[in-house]
Parts: sequence; C-alpha cells; structure tokens
Amino acid sequence: MRIEDLNYFLAVAESKHVGRAAEALGQTQPALTKGIQRLEKELSLQLFERTPKGMVLTAVGQAFFDRAQTVRLSMDHAIREARDLHLGTIGTLRVGVPPNYADYFSAVCELLLKQRPAARVQVTLGMNDQLFSALRVGDIDMCISGQHNAANSEFDQLPLFTDNLLIVAREGHPLFYRNRLTFPDLAQASWILPRERIVARQWVQARFAEHGLPAPNVVVESNSSSIALIRMVRNSDLLTIATESALIHPEHCNLRPIPLKEARWSRVVGVTTRHDAYLSPLVKRFIELLQSHKPEDFRADIHA
Repeated sequence: MRIEDLNYFLAVAESKHVGRAAEALGQTQPALTKGIQRLEKELSLQLFERTPKGMVLTAVGQAFFDRAQTVRLSMDHAIREARDLHLGTIGTLRVGVPPNYADYFSAVCELLLKQRPAARVQVTLGMNDQLFSALRVGDIDMCISGQHNAANSEFDQLPLFTDNLLIVAREGHPLFYRNRLTFPDLAQASWILPRERIVARQWVQARFAEHGLPAPNVVVESNSSSIALIRMVRNSDLLTIATESALIHPEHCNLRPIPLKEARWSRVVGVTTRHDAYLSPLVKRFIELLQSHKPEDFRADIHA
C-alpha cells in the first residue's frame, strides 16, 4: 500500500470532495482519483459512493477511515521522533491552553524558551472540549485542562494543582446584601455561561437541579472565556463562573465569589495527552516545568 494513496483517501474522506482534497494536498484531481482507485483495487473494497453531493464513505469505508486515522497519527509520531533524535533539543511544542490559564502557560513557556532558545511553540486557545478534540486528532501534543475525564482510556492525565471553580458577581451586587443568602436566590439572576457541552456549565446546571430549580437564565452564552465577557459581569448584575486562580488577574479585581458552599467546586487541573502518544523531549521538559511551578508562583508578575 502506498503512503500517498492512504493520504489521498483520508483527504477525500475529510473533505468529501476530490477537488478540494487535491487543492489542499497540492495535487491534481486525476492523481487523487487514481490513488483511490489503486487503494480500492488493492483492498478489493468500495470505499466511497460517488453521489451528487460528493464522495460519501461506505460502511466499510468508514471503518477503514477510523483505522487509517490512527495509522496516520502513528506515522506522524514516528517521523517526529526520528527528527527529535536527530535535532536534539530543537523542536516544536504544540500545546492547548484554556483562556483561564493563559497567564500561567505564558510564564512557564518563558522558562522553557530560556532553556531551549531554538524551540518553537504553537499555542491553541480554547475550552476543554475544543482542546480534547484537537488532541484526539493529533493537532496538539498536550493541553492544560481540568481532570474530569480521568477515566477516559483515550487520554493520559497528570495532575498539577487544585483550583476552585467559583460562581462570582460584581462587587456591590444585590445578592451580597441578602440577610440570609441561599442557593435558590441565584435562580433569580441572569447569567453569562459557557455552552452546554462545557463541563463547568454542566456543573452549574447540576447544582440547580440538586436544589429542584430550573436551569439558570443564560442571557449570554460563549464557547470561550474572554476579558470582554468579564467586563460585562463587572458592569452589570449578571453572574458567571471563574477559577479562583483567575481572580488574581487585574481584570477580575471587581469580582467576588458568592459566599455559599454550593457555589464552589474544587477540581484538579493538569496535563492531558493522548494515550500512548509519542512525547518529544521538548514536550517532556515543558511538562516537568509545569509540575514544578504553580499559578501562585507567578502572582507578582501578573500584578506588575
């Protein structure tokens, strides 16, 4: 089996169009068509159905596609390992980072680049679900994330530190002046929250359900955490969630945690990698630096 034929197959399966796949690979359409024909002949299988909507995988084609993706990732890892052995400390670190831990990542990354000045770093910012998807397909080597998926066999996880997730409001919010604040009081507020597939949003909804309350009234929903959304909370009576470590950031200075036990979730944050994936010496060194430094080690730098 030719490696290029496998790459042609994967490109067409992902784009569902020979022309777009050829353009992405810098090849001609006839070259891709011949490559797929060779592959189907060698396997004695029909991998695609040619339809007016494009190239659609057959059932056996889908099964082959799932396995072929794993083969491609293994090949990519083998090539990177060989290059790392040849280049030594030179290499590229591809890391995913949630916005809440961008300052922490930046501080540790500075330490890495002082030790490995020839290294290159590619950063992907996103929420946990986005980072896990990128990790799953091999677009990143590792990510900093909550460790709620510890039982997931496709990932390996290494704990780094504990960081509380808090329900927060602006300084002077009416909730802080209640004589006897209870969790049901939070149901009367409007919220800024991540989308429902994000674990932090699910935690809030679970707390509401435990108290027999309807889901929170979410008026702003986002797939990311941003300073702009935090400003909305600072300038309104909206509630949101934030990590305890993030509250040291100057942009969060006007936010206070809701003083209720149920409004606090202690979670472990750590490094997540694909199970059995190749980790370069550069990635391993970065993980070592993360293990030896915590967000509070850099608080003076953040406030400077």
